[in-house]
Amino acid sequence: MSIFSRKKKLPEPSPYPPERYEPVLRSSICTGEKTACFRNLETGKLHEILVIRTRQDLEEFGVQYGVDIENLKTIY
Repeated sequence: MSIFSRKKKLPEPSPYPPERYEPVLRSSICTGEKTACFRNLETGKLHEILVIRTRQDLEEFGVQYGVDIENLKTIY
């Protein structure tokens, strides 16, 4: 472990009931930046949770929120 590395702090999980919210990956068309979000099924509003930089970030999101990361929809 390097003296310059920091442990990533993940946000505390908020209750996102699956009947009202679906987990999605939002990807930028220009830069390719990906963000893990929950989309409100009624309004379509996105609640951004975590910027995805590596596969490990995506796996941590899946574990923390109980999401199947293999079946995440990507929206642009």
